[in-house]
Amino acid sequence: MQRITSLAFKPQSLLLGLLLAGACAHGQLSSPLPPGASQPPAPGTSILPGSIDGVAGKGAGVHGANSPFAPLVPREDVLAWSVLTDVKTKNEKNRILPVFNAGQLGMNGKTQRIQGFMMPLEPGKKQRHFLLSSVPLSCSFCLPGGPESMVEVKTKTPVAYSMEAVVVEGRLQVLHDDPYGLYYRINDAVMVK
Repeated sequence: MQRITSLAFKPQSLLLGLLLAGACAHGQLSSPLPPGASQPPAPGTSILPGSIDGVAGKGAGVHGANSPFAPLVPREDVLAWSVLTDVKTKNEKNRILPVFNAGQLGMNGKTQRIQGFMMPLEPGKKQRHFLLSSVPLSCSFCLPGGPESMVEVKTKTPVAYSMEAVVVEGRLQVLHDDPYGLYYRINDAVMVK
């Protein structure tokens, strides 16, 4: 008879796993619930017209009360996230696509300044390609909001990664049908103080 060797069962591992799962289940949502809702929608239900299974980005992510990072300080010299996040969506061929307003379309190809938190897309201390988010990451596997609350950034030269809020300036691109589902991109970006 062949003996099957497996990892030993450890009750401590099970308890730790259950505690972590419970903590994640009771964490704050990255996007607010619709008015009057006390819990996330059941699968298969729609919270927004045109949304699939209740999944649709809507507005900037929520800055958690337990976040170790301070929220963004409003600045007059940067584009407000409320301008970027005020986007509608439509379903087309099993995809959710953005429907931009005239103000957002008018910014396409123009130089803009945006303040946010870096989400690296490359390894290392220096970044040339990253996402800028309206709220800081609460965990490395969670997105803080929908695609309207993030901007893809491609810099002219590598910039140092920062966990604090940064300001970038560059040519804004409004994306109608990006293969990655993004709504905005800044090209030739430089860091601004």
